[in-house]
Amino acid sequence: MHILLLSTYFKPDIASTGVLMTELAEGLTRLGHRVTVVTSVPHYDGNRIWSDYRGKLHIREAFNGLDVRRVYLYVPQEKEGLVGRMLNYATFNTLSVLSGALAGSYDVVLTPSPPLTNGLAAFILSRLRGVPYVYNVQDIYPDVAIRMGVLTNPRVIAFFRYMERFVYDKAAAVSVISEGFRRNLLDKGVPDEKLEVIPNFMDMDFVRPLPRRNDFSAKHGLDDKFVVLFAGNVGMSQGLQKVLDTARLLENEREILFLIVGNGAAKPGLQDYAQALGLRNVSFLPFQPPETLPEMYASSDICLVPLRKGFTGESVPCKVFTITAAGRPLVASVDRDSDTHRFVRKSECGLWVEPENPGTLAEAILTLRDDKDMRDQLGHNGRAYVETRYTPEAVGRQYAALLGRVCRPDTGRTVTKQAD
Repeated sequence: MHILLLSTYFKPDIASTGVLMTELAEGLTRLGHRVTVVTSVPHYDGNRIWSDYRGKLHIREAFNGLDVRRVYLYVPQEKEGLVGRMLNYATFNTLSVLSGALAGSYDVVLTPSPPLTNGLAAFILSRLRGVPYVYNVQDIYPDVAIRMGVLTNPRVIAFFRYMERFVYDKAAAVSVISEGFRRNLLDKGVPDEKLEVIPNFMDMDFVRPLPRRNDFSAKHGLDDKFVVLFAGNVGMSQGLQKVLDTARLLENEREILFLIVGNGAAKPGLQDYAQALGLRNVSFLPFQPPETLPEMYASSDICLVPLRKGFTGESVPCKVFTITAAGRPLVASVDRDSDTHRFVRKSECGLWVEPENPGTLAEAILTLRDDKDMRDQLGHNGRAYVETRYTPEAVGRQYAALLGRVCRPDTGRTVTKQAD
């Protein structure tokens, strides 16, 4: 089977979707399938196109047995601006369609969301080539943008709602990463037979428990600190201002250091807020090179998964799998009965507190600081839970089976064919 993977992000970009799609593509190749990747030039970590790729519309590369085709896209300086985002999507999807159309023949198109517009590009390519496409939902848009206040105009919202319905309707199948996502799409009228729940995964050999003191911890002065780590996109949905309020409550606990690693639209305001509070127990780092990720997590004592109220009902963030694979305990500040809350409870990998409550978050941090045996047990529990359920091999086989079914819908479970 020849698969065209259309993904905005792909290694060496370190966006979570890019890492997942890279490992998925490599896994499908190991299963004997041919994978052509259409993606963007690297830009995510610094919010600008990498110097080696600037001024080029199309670059073709070989990467671990994959045919990777990179296209230019406009990179806005202000990620939260709607106009900049739309230019970003428009340039990437226009050029990705052209690249995909010139990529020869293939059997099926697979594309992840966000952005929602990737589904339109996949639809066009599927019609040009007469093949089905599978839409992989990593986050549900425009729901997230509406909750964040990015989309407020009723007409704009209606337009994106129409686009969402169109993409679901024309897809041969829709894969979702959680039962919560599945329920959301069922409520929107997506047929049950078109939906497939395939969770995200983690490379257990790459991210693994390592010594607390290592090169990363020494380099950044973490050896003698109790490190509370947040790593990932510093966006509007994480509620990190409340984490800084927690740091203020714990500023007299001299050994505790809050380490925030990543970039994103909310980072400049967050740094200004930390400075205004005069916080000396908070440190910021930019996105780190992918190869340092295992030691970065090993340098922490506990990890945070904070999300604002209303943002955690339907999926488990990718960072949860990374934290648990690293054998570190976590504190999830998320909605009760959300998928993340249920994951933490079932795996016994950490503590749960209600979101946007600095007081209860501070109590949980102190509880774990004072009980090393608890930290060790929670970290062990999490690692044991994910290494039996969320490996690339297991998840890759699920994707391969789904893609095979839409190419040959008469085999196995019936999947709705594309609508005309």
